[in-house]
Amino acid sequence: MSFSGKYQLESQENFEAFMKAIGLPDELIQKGKDLKSVSEIEQTGDHFKVSVTTGSKVLTNTFQIGQEAELETLTGEKVKATVQRDGNKLKVCLKGIESVTELDGDTIVNTMTLGSIVYKRTSKRI
Repeated sequence: MSFSGKYQLESQENFEAFMKAIGLPDELIQKGKDLKSVSEIEQTGDHFKVSVTTGSKVLTNTFQIGQEAELETLTGEKVKATVQRDGNKLKVCLKGIESVTELDGDTIVNTMTLGSIVYKRTSKRI
């Protein structure tokens, strides 16, 4: 199952609470809450390039499954982490945030958990 493709954000749950918890300023939270991001995933075997465009901001991470990589977080901080694959799921832990990205047909659901706060993003292939 290939993750490759472009996906448009359709819905999100707990955006504001999660962004506050990770330290994003209120001004950026208000600007970002109504923006519909587009994620582009290029997968070649176990190599991934993931670019997320939100307004004028582009966040790009490149990694190989099972190998440590430097990944940029939502706040712009770069951290070392290892992405694991479990069937149709990609899993990684970044600075206490557990992220699971699940592919189901033409839908990608990304769930990020920090303590008791769960932020869920659902995107459809375009």
